[in-house]
Amino acid sequence: MAKSTLSFVCQNCGAAYSRWQGKCEACGEWNTLAEEDTTGATSAPVSLRSKRKGRTFQLESLTGKSIDAPRLSSGMTELDRVTGGGFVRGSILLVGGDPGIGKSTLLTQATAMMARAGHRAVYISGEEAVAQVRLRAERLGLADAPVQLAAETSVEDIISTLSEGAVPRLIVIDSIQTMWTDTVESAPGTVTQVRASAQKLIRFAKKSGAAIILVGHVTKDGQIAGPRVVEHMVDAVLSFEGEGSQQFRILRAVKNRFGPTDEIGVFEMTGLGLREVTNPSELFLSERDLGSPGTAVFAGIEGTRPVLVEMQALVAPTSLGTPRRAVVGWDPSRLSMVLAVLEAHCGVKLSGHDVYLNVAGGLRIHEPAADLAAAAALVSSLVNAPLPPDAVYFGEISLSGAVRPVAQTSARLKEAAKLGFLRVVLPERARGEAGGDAGLNLNTVGGLTSLVADIAARGTPRARHTSGRDDAEAPEQGRRGPSHAEKNATPARFRRQDG
Repeated sequence: MAKSTLSFVCQNCGAAYSRWQGKCEACGEWNTLAEEDTTGATSAPVSLRSKRKGRTFQLESLTGKSIDAPRLSSGMTELDRVTGGGFVRGSILLVGGDPGIGKSTLLTQATAMMARAGHRAVYISGEEAVAQVRLRAERLGLADAPVQLAAETSVEDIISTLSEGAVPRLIVIDSIQTMWTDTVESAPGTVTQVRASAQKLIRFAKKSGAAIILVGHVTKDGQIAGPRVVEHMVDAVLSFEGEGSQQFRILRAVKNRFGPTDEIGVFEMTGLGLREVTNPSELFLSERDLGSPGTAVFAGIEGTRPVLVEMQALVAPTSLGTPRRAVVGWDPSRLSMVLAVLEAHCGVKLSGHDVYLNVAGGLRIHEPAADLAAAAALVSSLVNAPLPPDAVYFGEISLSGAVRPVAQTSARLKEAAKLGFLRVVLPERARGEAGGDAGLNLNTVGGLTSLVADIAARGTPRARHTSGRDDAEAPEQGRRGPSHAEKNATPARFRRQDG
């Protein structure tokens, strides 16, 4: 009889230790070690294990005819875009997202569409009862879809049931943290159980050819819970993002063995479920505040899709010793770099101001082409100069203050023209790629200095709300010249001279 083996396993990264300790040395988290019984089939004595020799297999060369992996469309264009054209047979997908973001709603709609197309689709819920899933389907108007539904957590029972009859085309396991297997004696949800359950489901998918979607919980910092080895075991990892206060959701591929990882799918949460958004730019720009300083429209690229989004900036005098730098939807290190370039090469003094930058709508931007739009929004807010509402900005800023060209200029310009924008501010060396786009006024900039000077020339001093002594001193300050606040509002080298 195999001897029981106890170890302490980190519930965050899966590292195992022979004794308990407060901090996991692998991931640095505190109080994540839990005692687990790691006794399994592999713990049998060596003398009782199989003594068979390994079989030989044929080796092939790199040359030869490659066959594309057969795909099966989910019926949802945005979901197919992220997966690379549909579900590959025998593949395993891991979908993660915050609680209540809409993971179950998305997968319920996907299974219903595939079932209506004549494919066998199975939805296994380990967190909800069958009646609860039916209520969601009725609310979404999908109660008539021939989806096979069950509430089960035993992996052996699930595989035995799905092996009977026709092979399912799509299987949804909601969620992998609730599954358990008899091969290990740990509690459901532990690292050992999650890893063993995922391995059994992967073997079934590769053997039967069914596509399986695993739903995973996320931690407080947005990472998919459980051991990292599960993410390496699956074929694709999809992240379902969005803010609870916003109506849209973004599906992004973090890992994909059968497709690109830079595509996104945009959905809008409605009372009847998730609605696909075919033109995300209109959604992100629908609530623009025209004529307001500190806003600039950025023409970005997400995968192969051009997306126009509004970048908002607020620059205000600080009352603290260290000014605040708050960023939502963009890389904070790039904001620090843009601020340093503005101060070093353009004379824009921001060391005494709080800076807030936000990407409207909750979209997260990763490409450096947003540098020019961010700089324009920051200077616009500082000097109180609204940017033209019919202009878009894109370009990468170097440490020397030069504006460098970015990829896919033509696609950005076509999206801007389609949405009715008339002018584009872009790098000077990108004019060659944009020669064939009619109807757009191209304003090229070679350096950031010229753009800052143009915005500062249109700036107006902000109204000062003063009372008492300040009101009495206001005329005298007007005779002496601009106040200290006005000097900070407009850089000295770009301030307009009276007369």
